[in-house]
Formats: sequence, structure tokens, C-alpha cells
Amino acid sequence: MQAEIISIGTELTSGAKLDTNSQWLSLELSGIGIPVRFHSTMSDDRAPMLEVMRTAVERSDIVLVTGGLGPTLDDLTRELIAELTGTDLVLHDLSLRIIEEMFAKRGRVMPERNRIQAMFPRGSEVLANPIGTAPGIWFAVPRAGRSPCLLAAMPGVPSEMKRMYRDQVLPRLPHGSQVIRRATVHTFGQGESAVEEMLGDLTARDRNPEVGITASSATITLRIAAAGSSMQECDRMVEEARRIIRQKLGDLVYGEGSDTLEGAVLTLLADRGLTLSSVEFGGTRGLLAQQLAASPLSDRVVRGSLVVSDSAGLNTVFGSAPGDIPVSRESAVLMARTCRERFQTDFALAIAPFTQPAEGEVAECFLAMAHPSGVDAAEHRILSDLSIARPRAVKTALDLLRRNLMK
Repeated sequence: MQAEIISIGTELTSGAKLDTNSQWLSLELSGIGIPVRFHSTMSDDRAPMLEVMRTAVERSDIVLVTGGLGPTLDDLTRELIAELTGTDLVLHDLSLRIIEEMFAKRGRVMPERNRIQAMFPRGSEVLANPIGTAPGIWFAVPRAGRSPCLLAAMPGVPSEMKRMYRDQVLPRLPHGSQVIRRATVHTFGQGESAVEEMLGDLTARDRNPEVGITASSATITLRIAAAGSSMQECDRMVEEARRIIRQKLGDLVYGEGSDTLEGAVLTLLADRGLTLSSVEFGGTRGLLAQQLAASPLSDRVVRGSLVVSDSAGLNTVFGSAPGDIPVSRESAVLMARTCRERFQTDFALAIAPFTQPAEGEVAECFLAMAHPSGVDAAEHRILSDLSIARPRAVKTALDLLRRNLMK
């Protein structure tokens, strides 16, 4: 048994929006032992849509479609399912009443065009949508000489799709004979190839559990996938892989699952009743302050974050004499020490100015962490793409603090 996922919308193929539905659905299906073999993303174009749907139904046992169930002329999913199955669209009175009531609750009259959302291919089942105006479609599509293909069409809006999948689609799906359990472990401080070398044969092909490596903005994530006959068996394999990863990588590991580096740092500080402040000059554009502020622990730990764009602003805030702030280790140390004193915190992080390199050259900046015993500084160097340099500089500063807290 295998599944296929189809995402519909010109906004996806044009790059205006990212298709996160396919990723989410793939993980959900793997949780019930159904592997996903194909992803297709297409624009709102009738002929290619019909061709992709027809191919999917022939080669896959389960086909999940997201998008194209709205009321506008480019929403073609229901019409194409009817054409694919050789049926016509029929009105579902209950769905129409529900849609009308939704508009009434908002104090609006339902446009006549929304009536199409209550039309369904004859022989299909309605998938209720309690939080939107687009019901879904469930259809067991006949196939000559084989069992039917189970096709579900759901809204493209992620919140509506997830609710419909869990409440309406999942109970209708068969479960595979093999259970798949997944986990992720996040590391920082070494590159992808260095981490793989440290792990040895743990990342070898055809191993169960499979351990894959993904790199994003200097964070290396290890993806663990265990396949077995029971949840308990898979959980044991995942836990053993976790143990080996932590044993081999040590303090390079900062978290798992949805953990972030800033979240790991603030948790360490909060658990010890310690406080933090930060200052950034120009290059990172306030990214450190933004990430700290986004954490739920920020109010407990962070007393203040300064973001300045030039030397005059920095000198004004710190009350020192105006003058240029050079790209140097001394600048970072001075910024961190002054920030800690200004906010009266246990720790302070500082990111000093970036150099502005020519293409192909190296950008350089210095980072510092002030603490009760003094100031630690580090150099941050990266090729000239500042969109990469900024998040890496922020993570390097956070990791400087994390390692100090783990001593």
C-alpha cells in the first residue's frame, strides 16, 4: 500500500507560498505505516490537473489532495474529480445550509458563487469542515481488477486541512502493516560532514532506524526514522539512536523536535534564575533580539535588547564619546561588558559590526559574552552572503552562552 499527495494552487507553483501541507500529511501517514511515494504540486490548470489526478489514482492506493475547493472560478478540484470518475456534481442540501449559516453568523449574505462549495461528485461522501466554508470530498474511486483508490480532497488552508484530516480522513484510512516512528535531534558547532564522520555508520544506507542529516543556517538536524511491527519496537530503536547520537556528539546536541537554540539557552538561564541582555550593531539587523523576544521564556530571562545601526547610536545609548566602532574583538568585548552593566544582568551577548567584503571574500565580525567572571569573545567568519552570515552569527553568539552554562 502506498500513498500520494497532490497540492493544488498557482500560488504554490509560482513560489508565492510554500507547500507545507504535503510535508505535514507525509509525516501523518508515516505514523500509521503508510509510505508516501509521490508529491505533486500543480497550478490551477485544468488539463494538467486532470492528467496528474488520473496518474495518481492508477498508481497509488491512497491519494490526498489539498486545495482547489474554494468558490472561485479557478477552484477546479471538485469538477475534476467528477470528470475523473465519470459522474456529475449534485447539490448536498445540508452542506449548503451549513455554509449559509456560517455567512449569517458573520452578518453577511452568502454570495451565489459559494453554492458551488455544496456540490459534490455523485457517489462521494462529504467531509465536514466546521471551521471553514469548503467541505471536503471522500471518494473510493473504482479501478478495473483492483481495489478502489481512496481519494480525499481537503481545503488548502492548513488549519482547515489538519482538522479535516484528523477528524474525517484518518478514521477512514486503513493502517499499514508496518509502524514508522520519527524523531529529530538538533546540533550546532560542527558542519554536516564533520557530524557525519563523528557518527560513523549510524547514517549508513539501508539501516533501521534510518538516520538522515539536514543542514539549515548552520544547524545540523539528525532525522531518525524507525520502521517495525509495533510502536514499542520502533520507540526502542529511536531511543537507542538518540542515545548513540548524544554519546558521540556530546555538547554539540542542544535539543530535539521543535527545540530551538535560543529556547535551549533561555531554558538553561530560567532554570538557574539567571538574566540576559543583548546588543547588536548593524550586521544582524536585530535578529538576535527578535529570536530572544519570540521565546515564551523571554519575559522571565531577558531584561533588554539593544539594536543600533551606526556608531553614533551605539555611543549615545552607552553614554560614551562619539566615534567609529571598528570591526574588532575589543569592540565586541566592550559592547558586551557595557550592555551587562547597563541592564544589570548576569550575562550579556554582543554582536559587533560586520565587515562588508567584496564578492567571493570573507565577512568578518566578532561576538562576545559578558558573564560574572569576565568576557569571552569569538571571531565569526563566513563568505560574503550576509543573508547566511546573519543567522549564523546569532547562533554562534547563543552557542557561546550555552557552552558556558553547560560547564
